[in-house]
Amino acid sequence: MKKIICLLLLISCTHLCYTQITLPRLIRDSMVLQRDQPLNLWGWAPAAEKIVVKFNGKSYKGKADQTGAWKIQLPPTPAGGPYVISINNITLSEVLFGDVWLCSGQSNMVHQLNIHDVSYAKDIATANDPDIRQFWVPTQTNLSGPQKNISMGNWKAAVGEDVRPFSAVAYFFAKQLHDRFKVPIGIINASVGGTPIEAWTSEEGLREFPNWQALIQKNKDTAYINELIKKTPNTSSTKQPVDAGMSGSQKWYDPLLPTNSWKTINLPGYWEDQGIKDLNGIVWYRREFDLPASITQQGAKVFLGRIVDADELYINGKLVGTTGYQYPQRRYKIPAGLLKPGKNSFTIRVTNTNGKGGFVTDKPYCLIAGTDTIDLKGYWKYKVGLVYPPMKNNEIAPAFSAQNQPASLFNAMVAHAIPYNIKGVCWYQGESNASRPLEYASLLPALIRDWRNKWQNYSLPFLNVQLPGFMDYNYLPSESNWALLREAQLKAASLPHSALVVAID
Repeated sequence: MKKIICLLLLISCTHLCYTQITLPRLIRDSMVLQRDQPLNLWGWAPAAEKIVVKFNGKSYKGKADQTGAWKIQLPPTPAGGPYVISINNITLSEVLFGDVWLCSGQSNMVHQLNIHDVSYAKDIATANDPDIRQFWVPTQTNLSGPQKNISMGNWKAAVGEDVRPFSAVAYFFAKQLHDRFKVPIGIINASVGGTPIEAWTSEEGLREFPNWQALIQKNKDTAYINELIKKTPNTSSTKQPVDAGMSGSQKWYDPLLPTNSWKTINLPGYWEDQGIKDLNGIVWYRREFDLPASITQQGAKVFLGRIVDADELYINGKLVGTTGYQYPQRRYKIPAGLLKPGKNSFTIRVTNTNGKGGFVTDKPYCLIAGTDTIDLKGYWKYKVGLVYPPMKNNEIAPAFSAQNQPASLFNAMVAHAIPYNIKGVCWYQGESNASRPLEYASLLPALIRDWRNKWQNYSLPFLNVQLPGFMDYNYLPSESNWALLREAQLKAASLPHSALVVAID
């Protein structure tokens, strides 16, 4: 009995000798670690706390410094797994070694497979790649300085429904690498739509840009930021112009509403290309479709291509779906029982705030039910519900956006990952800097140098996608900021260990 008691006390003391440590969010179950490199593991603990890492039959020891930070380096490990790694009282399972890529940029890199579930329906349905894993970094900003950690995020394998949130670009890149080299591939995705390159560059990386340096210092003053936020227009408290289609007793999506006075327009297409000049506002589209009983008796969905900018779809007076910005493909599931044999009323309320409004061509516009397809293209009736009055420059108050500020996204979404060993960087961004292409010619090399300095790897591969073919074609020579920015991307590809993907046509 005494021996048993002593043994229990010994086991108890063994468990108590480790104080709870904290690991960065990236270091957790199912992570992919970079193969064939001395590997960093790090975290935080009480000052002078002893740290023991057990991996692959060996122990590696360290100690937290006076600030509580600790780092232990494991020897280079070839591709493989799964492994178990224990760090004091924490056990990490399903760990793989392979190649890890930081994938970053704006919406080009954000776009998830889920948005393209028609184009890539087969890829999603058959996804079974447990060796391809993504860590999606949540969108956040920090104006005061680099963050050591983030509060959310998990490693997910490209298996079943978990593949849907994968970046489409990053997933197919990872899949090609995995199929070719037969090693696990990890993706750290840190990307935010509509963001400029300076937001992804560190304060040190922007040292050669005095204007950005001055703004970074200003942004560290919370009183200054609070004042900017106060000056940002609060549209919810401002009296908004009224959409005639929504203001009357009979809404314009009502199938009983007569459309004799409505004009004719072709769908798809932009209304500016069909005689409606310089209209920013709300335009309503109406059309009736005669449907056979066979279509109404099975599940159906509507494909509405892409719409600039926002839309609401009503069928027989009921709201079926809505999208708030222009880039996602419109795929709306029709509730059971809503369609009926014979005439069915389709109404689309389109809101456009800038540039050409309407329906992007060369996209699918149809109703699908089983094997039956109804073409929705052709002539529709339309009526303008609201015209936004043009604003003078001195009436437009600049809105403060933290995610557009220099170093803000680097601080919150990249800095925490810097100790994590990576194979290279995939970068897909540029539209948000298209109005400043000459500056971009300096900003892009600065970002590349900055990230290589941060990872202390001056040959870190940097793969960049050039701006794609987008917007209207112009067959006459003309000045183009997009062309100048593409040239800046081309010049940056001359840096060592850099490459450029051309994405036009």
